[in-house]
Amino acid sequence: PGERSTEDVININVGGLRRRLSSSALSKFPDTRLGRLLSCDSEESILQLCDDYDVSAREFYFDRNPGFFLYVLHFYQTGKLHVMEELCVFSFCQEIEYWGINEFFLDSCCSYRYHERKLESRHHNWDEESEVSSVDTSPDEISDINHDLLRYSTLRCGNLRKRLWLTMENPGYSIPSKLFSFVSISVVLVSIATMCIHSMPEYQEVDENGNVLDEPILHKLEYFCISWFTFEVSSRLLLSPNPRKFFKHPLNLIDIVSVLPFYFTLLVDVTMGSDSELGNLGKVVQVFRLMRIFRVLKLARHSTGLRSLGATLKHSYREVGILLLYLAVGVSVFSGVAYTAEKEEDVGFDTIPACWWWGTVSMTTVGYGDVVPVTVAGKLAASGCILGGILVVALPITIIFNKFSHFYRKQKALEAAVRNSGKKEPEEGGSTSSRDRDSEALSETSLDRGSPDPLLWMWDAVGCRMLSS
Repeated sequence: PGERSTEDVININVGGLRRRLSSSALSKFPDTRLGRLLSCDSEESILQLCDDYDVSAREFYFDRNPGFFLYVLHFYQTGKLHVMEELCVFSFCQEIEYWGINEFFLDSCCSYRYHERKLESRHHNWDEESEVSSVDTSPDEISDINHDLLRYSTLRCGNLRKRLWLTMENPGYSIPSKLFSFVSISVVLVSIATMCIHSMPEYQEVDENGNVLDEPILHKLEYFCISWFTFEVSSRLLLSPNPRKFFKHPLNLIDIVSVLPFYFTLLVDVTMGSDSELGNLGKVVQVFRLMRIFRVLKLARHSTGLRSLGATLKHSYREVGILLLYLAVGVSVFSGVAYTAEKEEDVGFDTIPACWWWGTVSMTTVGYGDVVPVTVAGKLAASGCILGGILVVALPITIIFNKFSHFYRKQKALEAAVRNSGKKEPEEGGSTSSRDRDSEALSETSLDRGSPDPLLWMWDAVGCRMLSS
């Protein structure tokens, strides 16, 4: 009997927790990791399933969580698996996958709660992935800013150039930067107002050939604004710590685009004459003049909200794509229904493409009223189109709003980092010694603290890695 019990019992050591299991209990579940040990006929095959093997004691060692192994033992004894509340759902999935235990062995008391937590974690992960960039990436961007600022130490007059660059880049850096931001915003508003006033007939002058001339005061204001914009973009380019990165920044590209149309039209007027003498090229020049409206985007440099809005639209392409897809499907369906119901009434629903305009206006709840259905079927289709449009437009709004709040906080953090970056230089000498003192205190604290079981430290670290992944 003693020889039989020795052969039928397997010694298991999991992270220092030793238990003995009978072969009969393991053979009930041959597909599990411990069940497959019974079919191993060599030490190599055994080591493929466990981390170490003691031949003399016939003990199998597993470098896994000893706390979870108690649930594994209960599974071999009862055939039912229970959820370990101390582990997150991802760590629990990895543990049962390692031991080769399927999810359908979960007992009814834990199955619903386990799948509910698993579903919640998937939704949480989807939200995080859809954001693409998070507030946690701000330290990386802050380190990039600090890395760029270090470039000034190798440049001539680096300290002065750095302070001027920070003054122009961050409105909250100092009082001169606030004044510069105020002047810049004022010039942008004056430029936009000048362009709008110039379009009004009472402020237009016509020469003897019928060509529209600029009013002298407006003309001088336009030249002043262009001079300021040119000074602003050229100064930023000269003071930039990284000229290559300068041309990749969207706000800098907006600054360049806001001044290029003026110089292009000025060059054409000087070399080739007025617009009326240029034919098709004159129309191109007029288009370039209309591009002056992009100057309003320069306000984004001085507005955290506008920059956050731009980042939100950039990183919400999935939600915007889904919204456009829903609108396209709805417009196609309801346009076809409206065409079928109204094609004989001669009220503007003559073709399906003509109905697309009505469907777009209705689904976006604009409702111009230029084309309206008159039949009962057409009105029902219009009602469905309007209600469907409300639901479709409302679906992604929450996600987009959350992203806007998220990027607004991120922009605030970056502005604070840039604002404080120029104030850390005098403290650098003392900060090193303070860091050394903090590290020494931390090491002393860790030595004085009672040292727990190393295996528990190891499993805590493993659990943290699993949770962070």
